[in-house]
Amino acid sequence: MYFAIMIHVAKKIISFLILLLIVVISFAHAYYILLLPRSDFSFGQRTINNDPNNPWNLASTYNLIYENGTVDSNPFLIQPPNENTNMFIDFKTSLFATYKFLTGDSGALTNWSYLNNPPHVILIVLFSLLVVVYLMNLFIGLLNNEIQANNNRAAYFMQKAQVLAEIELFYLLPFQRRWKEWFPEVMHYYANVDDIQKVIREMKPNKWKSFKKAFPELGQKLSKKVHSEPEGEEE
Repeated sequence: MYFAIMIHVAKKIISFLILLLIVVISFAHAYYILLLPRSDFSFGQRTINNDPNNPWNLASTYNLIYENGTVDSNPFLIQPPNENTNMFIDFKTSLFATYKFLTGDSGALTNWSYLNNPPHVILIVLFSLLVVVYLMNLFIGLLNNEIQANNNRAAYFMQKAQVLAEIELFYLLPFQRRWKEWFPEVMHYYANVDDIQKVIREMKPNKWKSFKKAFPELGQKLSKKVHSEPEGEEE
């Protein structure tokens, strides 16, 4: 039953997931354009330039502090950067960094000074408000509504019927389809009169007419047995 609910809910929200994926890819591309290094560099050799996106300029440095409190401007220890120092040097890692931000991990975006990078701050604010706050909460709400709407036995039986139909069509041999034990010509179904009356009353008049036209004898018997007609079709 729960598997049927999962499949049905996934089909309902697939369009929203595609929209969410497009938005995440768009922000990942924007970060990639904004934080891509503008000059050549090498991880194996220190590259000194004024590029704020150069991984060597983002690497952790350690400076000497003299007894008088002044700090030596030349670092005496530098932690060599790697591919994770600036994850926006490649679009694939940029997409992964954006996904991590979506899950609440913004560590890939903390290597830059927020005060000196207004576009960077604007992207963070837009992404957090639009995606993390609005779209994710909307996604949770839609997911909850769909689960509540499909949390019934009807969804389970519908999924079960679809699976059985596929088995009958694609996995059974011709002689197996002719077995009377598996596929009887007549099937008897027991239903409570109150339930039948409720179903008939909820049926639209044109649908009830089509049913009686297709099965005139059964329609007359049901009408006599349960003494019920759809609303607007009382006879």
